[in-house]
Amino acid sequence: MSEIIQKIQNVFTLDLIVFQLIGGVLVSLCASLLGVSLVLKRCSMIGDGLSHVGFGALSIATVLSLAPLKFAIPIVIVAAVILLKLSESSRINGDSAIALFATSSLAIAVFVSSQANKTNDVSHYMFGSILAMDKNDVKIIIILSIVVILTYIIFYNKIFAVTFDGVFSSATGINVNLYNMIIAILTALTVVFGMLMMGALLISSLIIFPSLTAMRVCKSFKGVIIISSIIAVLCFIIGFLVSILWNASTGASVVIVNLIVFLLLSMYAKLKENRKAI
Repeated sequence: MSEIIQKIQNVFTLDLIVFQLIGGVLVSLCASLLGVSLVLKRCSMIGDGLSHVGFGALSIATVLSLAPLKFAIPIVIVAAVILLKLSESSRINGDSAIALFATSSLAIAVFVSSQANKTNDVSHYMFGSILAMDKNDVKIIIILSIVVILTYIIFYNKIFAVTFDGVFSSATGINVNLYNMIIAILTALTVVFGMLMMGALLISSLIIFPSLTAMRVCKSFKGVIIISSIIAVLCFIIGFLVSILWNASTGASVVIVNLIVFLLLSMYAKLKENRKAI
């Protein structure tokens, strides 16, 4: 135990590690806040679709030697807006639109990177590596994560309304399309940030797991938001420490911790229901 504590102390003497931890905590918080609305609106897999778009954008940026974040963010935001419009269309349902974007973006990324002989250079975007991010990337992530969180807080009441009943919200004068657009844009930003540490294959877990876990033990919207945020932050910190101590993938470690917490709280909720039934 003393060796583990000493190793943790040694790790946190490094400024970059502390920055990366702060960035990861903020991204996890963003994902948990948005995840509640996306899960309740049955749009949780939009994160998966946008992550594939982000992978395509980051791959192209790598091939063209451009700044990955600055190139990918506007592209993923545009994709989120288009996905929103397509999901509202009667011609293409939401799942089909997400699958269309995900597969097309992945194909473009693989084709472009293979033609430029940079497949290995972009492969880490599939699984992520928070420890590979430099200080400039982390600073951008921290600043924009704070913007996402503040925007969510400012529009909390409107987001709550459009999440549960868009028709009623529209009847009361709320611009439902505008706030759905805000949710989509905030999700796009969070997905791009999260991809760098979790990877395209695992980022959707940050959106889905904390929300579903919180819903096992809490029924009110505000309660789910609070519990989801706490779970997301704690699971990320634990997963981050596990990945450093055992030299494992950060993304995979965070997901496994989330899975364990989800299973434990699901069992707790089930036992609680059985006791009430007796």
